[in-house]
Amino acid sequence: MEDEKKVAFTDTTTELKEGENKQTKLGEKSWYVVNTYSTHERKVADNLTRRVESMGLQDLIFRIIVAEFEVPVMKDGLPTGKTRMKNLYPGYVFVEMIMTDYAWYVVRNTPGVTGFVGSSGKGTKPFPVPREQIEPVLKRMGMIDDSMYDRYNVGDLVKVIHGALEGTEGNVVSINRETGAVELETVFFGRTTKLEVEFSEIEKI
Repeated sequence: MEDEKKVAFTDTTTELKEGENKQTKLGEKSWYVVNTYSTHERKVADNLTRRVESMGLQDLIFRIIVAEFEVPVMKDGLPTGKTRMKNLYPGYVFVEMIMTDYAWYVVRNTPGVTGFVGSSGKGTKPFPVPREQIEPVLKRMGMIDDSMYDRYNVGDLVKVIHGALEGTEGNVVSINRETGAVELETVFFGRTTKLEVEFSEIEKI
């Protein structure tokens, strides 16, 4: 029975891929959110990464992210010197891909995947995540690209989304694309103050 499932999957993906090979132009790559079983996010990401490599999907599926990062382990309000991994979005994996029938079929049939966010089912493809929503996730993971800077201008109101100044709001005074340094003007205790943060630490309001 298991062999029959593998054959069926192989036949279906071959048909989908052959059909897409006849296309002259693929769509634009976008970010999508995949639902997974709780605590299985990393396993799903690893499974999908292996499929991309073994099935030659590098031109359809690009980056696969589990939004986790190291945080210090605290005891009685003090750091212990140890760290642990914290997942910002349990039950979700972020996938940058071109949404074709073939890529969609492969991702949703990856072990551990329970569906896509933004899909109503019944054979309808999911909607991509808006750029302004995926950007904070990418920044938190340290994944900055030049296109992100294009959304920010001097005078924009932004909020610090992580780091020592998390929650601080201020107006952009200057942005250095080469170093990633951003100067903000904010108000502390009734006084206007300028401070410097990393571009990866801010989100446009």
